[in-house]
Amino acid sequence: MSKSEFFNFIQANIPNISIEDKSINLIADQFEEKIIPKDDYLLIEGKVSDYYFLSEGFLRVFTIDTDGNEVTTYFYSKNRIVFDAASFFLKLPSTENIKAMTDCKVFITNFNQLNQLFHSLPEFREFGRQMLVKEFVAYKKRTLAMINQTPEQRYLNLIESNKDVFQYANLGQIASYLGVSERTLNRIRQNSLE
Repeated sequence: MSKSEFFNFIQANIPNISIEDKSINLIADQFEEKIIPKDDYLLIEGKVSDYYFLSEGFLRVFTIDTDGNEVTTYFYSKNRIVFDAASFFLKLPSTENIKAMTDCKVFITNFNQLNQLFHSLPEFREFGRQMLVKEFVAYKKRTLAMINQTPEQRYLNLIESNKDVFQYANLGQIASYLGVSERTLNRIRQNSLE
């Protein structure tokens, strides 16, 4: 994906506002393209998060529980904004890791550069607002699903919303994301095939 496709993504998320070429160049100046090889980390626990646009690839977010086990908290497929919001906005060390499940291409900016865009470009500020709302809603839905949905419902919702997960993540990672054991996930998968 080229930078022009990145700007198309921005434009698609603020459909009632057009971005001028001058603004596109200002945005481009604040983002750096980077390749993250498979199994490398985009963010490591203890580091402060930057702000990333995932243009190609697949990422897994996880933390370590009190017993030392990896617990998957999120998956990102291409064309998503990715960052640890608490770490990024409060400049705190992240409590999560973001790992590349495939080779990934990202566009990266930091807090100061993003703020410069927010303050100088109303259209980018609107884009940022839309992305925060979208990610907050996704986070809220996921949190509530862990409370008010059965594991079977969460599994079916994952198939509907992010089929890429089943291509790139292993069963243990998917099970931890769904809040179930691998054995339970296998049973749910078998039942869904019947």
